[in-house]
Amino acid sequence: MSEIAGNLARVRERIADAALRVGRRPEGVRLVAVSKTFPIERLREAYAAGQREFGENKVQEALQKMDAGADMQIGWHLVGHLQSNKAKKAAARCHWIQAIDSEDLLRRVDEAAAAAGRVVDVLVQVDLALEPTKHGAPLDQMPAILRAAPSLEGGARLRGLMLLPPLVDDPERARPWFRQLREARDRWIGEGVPAESLQELSMGMSHDFEVAIEEGATMVRVGSAIFGTRGYAPVGA
Repeated sequence: MSEIAGNLARVRERIADAALRVGRRPEGVRLVAVSKTFPIERLREAYAAGQREFGENKVQEALQKMDAGADMQIGWHLVGHLQSNKAKKAAARCHWIQAIDSEDLLRRVDEAAAAAGRVVDVLVQVDLALEPTKHGAPLDQMPAILRAAPSLEGGARLRGLMLLPPLVDDPERARPWFRQLREARDRWIGEGVPAESLQELSMGMSHDFEVAIEEGATMVRVGSAIFGTRGYAPVGA
């Protein structure tokens, strides 16, 4: 068994344990392997071990890996910030876009996907902590985004919400943020938003995904626990 295959097995076991602790079915949690900065060869190892969904932060890197891995049946997730001028490229190739942060971006992705004859599943990234270094839609902008979803052309399909909580050393300190997103989702459904539009909660990464699952995550984005520590190139290199 390769190192990545072993890592994947351990992550899947931890997902199952976390789900069972709170009376959930492990199959109800989707694992997205975040492969940003790692070469296609590492993705192939994960693919050989049964992983089928991968996440990338940047559109250009995602497109390059899609081309290099065209022989693999992969569900590609864009999990990093999406600039408006990249919406067309992302909508033409990605299967999931977890970076919707405004009504305008939602409509751009919808129009681009519809023009390409595709349907892209999208998640709204919600900004609960209002950290200046992170993107996302503040809570006061969410009603407008949710109201816009039923009037889309059919290229984008709203499926749920995504969260990047403040980075903390103790995963338990992230729990209130996960809980707040779940409670907000439940409140919006109670106010009439179709449940199928908010069925997915993408929250939790390598250091805190077990807590996120305990708080209702249906999708976790795990990178370093699968692929190892990232070696970022210097700026400009």
